[in-house]
Amino acid sequence: MAASRTDADARFSGHTAWARSLAAPVRAFLHTETGGAAALLGATLAALVWANLPGWHSYESVWTTVASVHFAGATVSTSLREWVDQGLMALFFLVVGLEARRELETGELRQRDRLVIPAAAALGGMLGPIAIFLAFNAGGSAAHGWGAAMSSDTAFALGALALVAPRASTRLRVFLVTASVFDDLGGLLVIALFYSSQVDLLALGVAAGLFLLFILAGRIEAPLEPVRALLGVGVWLALFESGIDPVISGLALGLATAARRPSRQVLERFSELARAFREQPTPELANSARASARLAVAPNERLQYTLHPWTSYVIVPLFALANAGIHLGGGLLGEALSSPITLGIAFGYVAGKPLGILIGSLLASRPALRGPRPTLSWPVLGAGGSVMGIGFTVSILISSLAFRGTALAEAKLGALSSIVLAPAVAKLCLAGWQRLPVRVRASQVSGTAQDILDLDDEVDIGRDHWRGPRDALVTIVEYGDFECPFCGQAEAVIRELLARWGDELRYVWRHLPLNDVHPTAQLAAEAAEAAAAQGRFWEMYELLLAHNSAFTDRDLDGYASQLGLDRERFWDDVRRRAMAPRVALDVDSADASGVTGTPTFFINGRRHHGAYDVETLSAAVRSARARASLLATARRSARSL
Repeated sequence: MAASRTDADARFSGHTAWARSLAAPVRAFLHTETGGAAALLGATLAALVWANLPGWHSYESVWTTVASVHFAGATVSTSLREWVDQGLMALFFLVVGLEARRELETGELRQRDRLVIPAAAALGGMLGPIAIFLAFNAGGSAAHGWGAAMSSDTAFALGALALVAPRASTRLRVFLVTASVFDDLGGLLVIALFYSSQVDLLALGVAAGLFLLFILAGRIEAPLEPVRALLGVGVWLALFESGIDPVISGLALGLATAARRPSRQVLERFSELARAFREQPTPELANSARASARLAVAPNERLQYTLHPWTSYVIVPLFALANAGIHLGGGLLGEALSSPITLGIAFGYVAGKPLGILIGSLLASRPALRGPRPTLSWPVLGAGGSVMGIGFTVSILISSLAFRGTALAEAKLGALSSIVLAPAVAKLCLAGWQRLPVRVRASQVSGTAQDILDLDDEVDIGRDHWRGPRDALVTIVEYGDFECPFCGQAEAVIRELLARWGDELRYVWRHLPLNDVHPTAQLAAEAAEAAAAQGRFWEMYELLLAHNSAFTDRDLDGYASQLGLDRERFWDDVRRRAMAPRVALDVDSADASGVTGTPTFFINGRRHHGAYDVETLSAAVRSARARASLLATARRSARSL
């Protein structure tokens, strides 16, 4: 069964590129992140088992082993645990920064006022746990460890969300990622300002200079990855020497890595070089095509594609293995139940985090302060805040800097307890939300911000080709190419979706002939429009997708004859290219909507990322229908008042 599912995923995740790169969308980010959460949990359990086996002293002896690296006459020497905590974890924060930059440039956060509430929520979500921790530890020697009770664990939070709410909206997931970035930034700044040793200002200045060069190198349209990589390593080394925890370099470098789309000229140049290499495979053309291909993909996407699986499945679990091992002997568990350190961290995360997030969001969205409307209803925001009440990565990083011995073990137990308690609270919040009357939920949803539509050109009933009811709650728009084999596969999926969803789904086809990849796609699109002029578009659509490699004049004439078209009129339209302007309208709308290949789907104006098998698209349709239905209920209720 698993193998067949993998085959289906591969079959229904292909796209024909429009001489552009595929994006690294938030759903792909989340898919890897939630899968990595399972590896993280396994590593945490393995560390606990290792630290409590006979011969448990080996756990500490391994991770405190000193390892040195010699480079260009310089030596960096520290323990294996510190190499993981300060070295490899910089790559984890680099990926978090990359995803945040992508959302800022091309995703949900491109509308800048949508940053306000996640930023305020993150600030409230840090201050709330700190206040609770200090209340438990006021006047005690442990009060200086307040930073251990502030930052969420992104990997665990997203993994927990997948478990407690597998159908959670993209809005909730994007909110978690965005708030987590601010949260991580706050945590790393706290490490740098309050938990670092004496700062070497010269080394800090070198780090700042190298970071500026890193930004400048990113503005040059040339494949400078080796240079940028060396500059990034230089920033890390300079921060390491400065006395500031160098993990902050990862987040800073990620936020500074552009996610912009390539220009049309760059993409066309790549297509020309690729064709030239295919005709004459010389080393010179190979190098030119390779360099051009790298320019055709944003640096942000290339780094995410390379690093994200490694950080989720290797680096973060390795961090857990190096830090989560707590020897539970000597009555530690009993002492932890009454320890102000353990209780302050546990209650700080489980209670203070969601409460702080709600208060921060409420204040930031006040009309009196000209705040934006929230993107989530308050009950759902409370559930999201509860999920963010999982503290692990940054909590353990700061605990390791602030505490020693038994106090460190108690702090780690507080963070570990949140892994169990926070998802349970989130599950209760979501269950309560589902039990609210429909009108109450509709009222809550109607008070949230409108969707940011990715589809630039809204559906025109008079111009577009559409199937299904005119007033359906959900509309799928597909940009397709009749010569694209993946569009042929998708046609069967669309047919099944229309049958499954009946009167609740409308489907729209728009042309995107990829002329630099498929030489007869433009002809096929114009032939379909010529058939549409005689009222037979959908019949021609089905024939073209069923025979998507047979578009010779003889083939098209056979299709026209099979459909009973006026062949003289059909060929007059095709040969005069009378339908080219109509096809061009769709191509222009695709370009304006940032479409990168075929098939590309938009569901109620929002771009669908990832696989397009029946179940995946059905889940997306179900989510869009739920929101549209609640909004329709709210409108009816408003009219009845």
